[in-house]
Amino acid sequence: MSTDEPVLTDPDRHVLGDPDAPVTVVQYGDLECPYCRDAEPVLRRLVEESDGRVRLVWRHFPLFQLHPHALAAALAVEAAGAHGRFWEMQRLLYAHQDALTDDDLARYARELGLDPEEVVGEPADRFARAVQADYEGGIELDVPGTPTLLVDGVPYRGRIELEALRAVVDAV
Repeated sequence: MSTDEPVLTDPDRHVLGDPDAPVTVVQYGDLECPYCRDAEPVLRRLVEESDGRVRLVWRHFPLFQLHPHALAAALAVEAAGAHGRFWEMQRLLYAHQDALTDDDLARYARELGLDPEEVVGEPADRFARAVQADYEGGIELDVPGTPTLLVDGVPYRGRIELEALRAVVDAV
């Protein structure tokens, strides 16, 4: 077992915003899901405009039955995350959801200055355990699909709209 394994499976390894923010929004998402793509700018604004009050934690929930490239995309973004580029790679993948083949993922890695050989195929497989841990955690919580949000552990119901999310956060 490598010494970095706990980091790879840490469910809070991908945090946008202040890691010590008092309110945590957890998103179970799929990088090939158009609804997750649409939620991304809303969630980013929620964090950026919260004055350090909200942090967003990403957890993988690839719907591989519906999205044939979701798992490879999850592994690629994890590989980018190992180099501190998780959120940048996530945005690239959302911007290009119609192009998520291994060749595409390698091209996005190059755009970020990463070694494309690390984000696809066997080298990226080392991140499978982390993705699986997120997915299994979602199954245990009865995550119904993507995107699923939890605000301080409470499932968020409703459309992912900035004002609605702000109201929920303000009520915490």
